Amino acid sequence: MQRRVRSICLALVAVFALCLASSAFAASPAGAQPQAGRVLVKLETTKGDIVLELNREKAPISVANFLKYVKSGHYDATIFHRVINGFMIQGGGFDMTMREKPTGAPIKNEADNGLKNALYTIAMARTSDPQSASAQFFINVKDNRALDFRSKSDEGWGYAVFGVVVEGKRTVDDIKGVATTRRGPHDDVPMQPVVLKKATVISE
Repeated sequence: MQRRVRSICLALVAVFALCLASSAFAASPAGAQPQAGRVLVKLETTKGDIVLELNREKAPISVANFLKYVKSGHYDATIFHRVINGFMIQGGGFDMTMREKPTGAPIKNEADNGLKNALYTIAMARTSDPQSASAQFFINVKDNRALDFRSKSDEGWGYAVFGVVVEGKRTVDDIKGVATTRRGPHDDVPMQPVVLKKATVISE
C-alpha cells in the first residue's frame, strides 16, 4: 500500500513539474528571449509588434547605427511612410505630420556583406547615393534580389541587409496590405497612418 501511494505521489509531482514547464514556455516565446550575443529589437506598431534579430557579425556598422537611433527614441512616434505591397514597407524617417526627422551622418554601405534582401529581412533605406543611409529602414515583403549587392558602383551597390523579422510576420503582412495614397511629393503613403509607437532593445 505504501509503495502504491509513493508511486502515485511521484507521478503527481512529475505531472505538476511538466505543467509548470509548459506554462513557462507558453508565456515566453523562444524567439524573443534575451540571450547573450543575440541582438533583438521590438517595434511596437499600431498593427501589432515586430521583433527583429540584428546581425552584428555581418553588418556591424548598420546594427550599431540602428541601435543608436532606437536608444535615442528617434523611431518612437514615427510612421511607415512608404508601403508597397509586393515590394517593401519603409519607415524610420517621418513623424505623423509627414515631417522628416533630422538624422546623424550617413553610414558606410554594407550591402556587400553576403546577406540577401529576402522576404522579412530588414535593410537600410537610402537615396540614389549608395553611401547615404542614415535612419530610415525597410522590411522586404518578398524576395527582392534586384536590391542585392552586385558591384561597388552606383548601380550595383544594392541595399544593406542587417537583420530579419523573427516575430510579427503577420504584422508585417497586415502593414503591407493597407490602402495608400499620395501626400504632397510622397507616393505610397498609408491613408490611415501606421505608427511605430515605440522601438525597444530587448537584448544585445
